[in-house]
Amino acid sequence: MSREYKIRTKNKNVFLRVRKGHFATMHSHINYYIDVTTQKTRLSEANAVAKEMVSAYRARTIVDTILCLDGTEVIGACVAEELTRDDFVNLNAHQTIYVISPEFIGGGQMIFRDNLVPMLANKHVLILAASVTTGKSALAAIDAINYYGGRIVGISSIFATVNECDGHPVHSIFNPHDLGDYQSFKPHQCPICQRGEKIEALVNSYGYSAL
Repeated sequence: MSREYKIRTKNKNVFLRVRKGHFATMHSHINYYIDVTTQKTRLSEANAVAKEMVSAYRARTIVDTILCLDGTEVIGACVAEELTRDDFVNLNAHQTIYVISPEFIGGGQMIFRDNLVPMLANKHVLILAASVTTGKSALAAIDAINYYGGRIVGISSIFATVNECDGHPVHSIFNPHDLGDYQSFKPHQCPICQRGEKIEALVNSYGYSAL
């Protein structure tokens, strides 16, 4: 079993918990599992992550709605609180922010019920994700926001392997440079599989299931 360790920053509550090995996601095989469970569920860590994220949106970005993917609602609420603080220069005219999550139907289609549509239509929407690697979830969110008439102002995540998604900037706290040798492969092209090394676990932004 691979060993878990932390990549730390100057802030003790902002870190990346990682495990190196051979893991399978829905769309790829990767050599690092990135665990953001406590950042999504522990208030002190969610607050610290939010403070890091909002620096990308100071003074120049209107945010009316935060769309939370991957179970990031606690972080989303902390981001909203930071953006609406009295001492924070925020262009949001109403000084309030909606924090919402999508609903999924068959085939992974993202939808929003009629009671949530007004929180997207003609609103400036920030997409919040635990990670953006293949970009498929972010692209689904972009398509949904466009469909419901929202305006995307950015994508924020704890970890990302890309700087933009469908032309929209991706701001992340950590990236592959923090890991050094992070790699992602299409399942049928995975060199780790070709070496005969078994998959250690099935992983996604919600957790880790050992095989």
